[in-house]
This record gives sequence, C-alpha cells and structure tokens, in this order.
Amino acid sequence: MTTGTGPDATTAGARGPLGPAVQDCYPDDFAHCYGCGRLNPQGHHLKTYWDGRESRTRFTPAPHHVAVPGFVYGGLIASLFDCHSTATAAAAAATHAGQRLGDGPLARFVTASLQVDYLKPTPLGPELDLRGWATEVTDRKVVVEAELRAAGVVTARARAVAVRLPEAMARPPGSS
Repeated sequence: MTTGTGPDATTAGARGPLGPAVQDCYPDDFAHCYGCGRLNPQGHHLKTYWDGRESRTRFTPAPHHVAVPGFVYGGLIASLFDCHSTATAAAAAATHAGQRLGDGPLARFVTASLQVDYLKPTPLGPELDLRGWATEVTDRKVVVEAELRAAGVVTARARAVAVRLPEAMARPPGSS
C-alpha cells in the first residue's frame, strides 16, 4: 500500500506536475520527520506540491488509522495538517524570497501553533486531499490556513503558525 502519495510522485527526487515535492527539497539532516520525512522508514512520507500560491498533499489512510469503524482517527488528521502546514510555510517563504523549489535546499519550519477544527467525521477509505495557503509571510514565521477534503467534502480546517527551525533544533542533541 502506498500512502502519502502526491501527484505523479512516490520517491525522493521525483517531480510532480508542479515541480518537486517540498519535502524532497529539505536537506538530508532534516528529512526524518515522522509525517513527511523521506528518510523515516516508519513515517507517512507525505509529499506536498506547491503552485506558487497554494499547496496540495494527498494521503490515503490505512485501515489501522481508524477512530471508530469507518472513520479516520482525529490525531492522524492533526498530524497531516502539521506536516502539510510546515511544508506550505517552507514553500511560501521560498517564493517570498524569490527562490524556486528545486533550486537548492529549503529552510525548515516547525509548528509553533496548530488549531484544528473538525467539521464532519472523515470517512475511512477515500484518499484525503489537503490544501493550504499562506496568509502571512515574514522572515521568521508563516501563518498557514488549510483544509482537508474526503470525497470532495471539507471535513476539517486548520490554522498553523510555522516558524523557522530554531537554532537549538539545528544542532544534534548534546552539542553546544
């Protein structure tokens, strides 16, 4: 089963119709995230694509992502929004700075705040479609709004504040 598939791309370095996946532009040292890290063998392997204004991620939940029979676990939905939003932030910041995806490594963002509104139960089975856009971009942070659709129906929305990776996180644990 393939999860975290984006349009026309399933492997690192692959290009979709909108260019490379945002996550494939992260330096290897920062590609281990459970949600989107291409170097995490146990992760979701999300792929986020950017058209210059809007991001898109697709993900098909597995049967074990169940909350109650027939519906997706809300924690998974929050996790998807988390990684999708930080990828959207990285792409929006690059665009804001005049950088094109694929022209070099992207700055890594982490979540400072995440608010998820569950509007309807999300059915287990259909591919989930997440879309996001930046509503504020500064040198340090990006505010992202996003929505999740299942079978064309919006079932959840999120607002995330993503900040550039703090210096303390850019060093291996125990180093000074």
